[in-house]
Amino acid sequence: MDPLSDVLGLLDVQVAPPCRLETAGEWALSFAEYRHIRVGAVLCGHLWLTTDGAEPLLLQAGDCYLLTSGHAYTVGSDPDLQPEDGMAAFEAAWPDTVYHHVTPGAAAETSAISGALSFDDTAAALLLDHLPAVAAIRARTGEATALRPVLQLLANETSLDIPGTGAMRDHLTHVLFVQTLRAVLARPDTALGWLRAFSDERLRPALALIHAQPGEPWTVAKLAASAGMSRSAFALRFKTTIGLSPLDYLLRWRVQSAAQLLRATDRTVSSLATQFGFGSESSFIRTFKRLTGHSPARYRLERVSRMSTTFPVISGDETPPRDQRSTS
Repeated sequence: MDPLSDVLGLLDVQVAPPCRLETAGEWALSFAEYRHIRVGAVLCGHLWLTTDGAEPLLLQAGDCYLLTSGHAYTVGSDPDLQPEDGMAAFEAAWPDTVYHHVTPGAAAETSAISGALSFDDTAAALLLDHLPAVAAIRARTGEATALRPVLQLLANETSLDIPGTGAMRDHLTHVLFVQTLRAVLARPDTALGWLRAFSDERLRPALALIHAQPGEPWTVAKLAASAGMSRSAFALRFKTTIGLSPLDYLLRWRVQSAAQLLRATDRTVSSLATQFGFGSESSFIRTFKRLTGHSPARYRLERVSRMSTTFPVISGDETPPRDQRSTS
């Protein structure tokens, strides 16, 4: 079993079409706050990435980055330059390549690509609360090995305009995100909280059981047995690593799993209460509201409405609102 894939499955990941930036000379572009995650890479040249509250980060060819704070940020050739409005610069060309201070077809000093990923807000906390606000994967490190073929494919697809290019760009952006996330989670100093449990060989079997069979009447003793540990040692290790007791984690996973089905299906509240091991429909409703802030019915209504407008189908000359576009 793969608990991290389970978490990603609950997120309902939505990918906005990625964007490629070609630029030269002195330049700087600022971008407003964003939802959830931005992932990107420098294909050639270099750029400085500056986010609120962090030192400027120099990124060079082959480097990838992950932004998770949602705060405004700036990219440019020099972190001390006064930036222009990035969205205004991207407005005319997006989702095609954006040429900034360089004419189309001319050699660019810097080429970069980035994409935006948005999740269901409730499930997003499972991931975002435990990731660093900014992370870089350097081209010359072992972490970047799996990223190189993805970057090559993205470089190719963002320079082409052939059938299937749009789908390939979206899928590759998703792959870049997962590969970058893997690299970040492998770091002992950044894989915090329950994310660290995914690499804990003693806790992984218990997490796999909870994720695979959330409706089972699990006890701490049964979960401890799957880990080959005593009940007390398992409970302490679980709480210390994840920040929740085993049964609290089980309860939250049940609610998140039910929330995903509320968004994706027309299943009744009663059937979900039974599937996920709640003694009654009323018990499920009370627990769901306590953990999400909404009743199941209200949650379904609001999330379905939001998903129908957050990432609209793009066709012809239609373009989505400014804050939903991918930018470097």
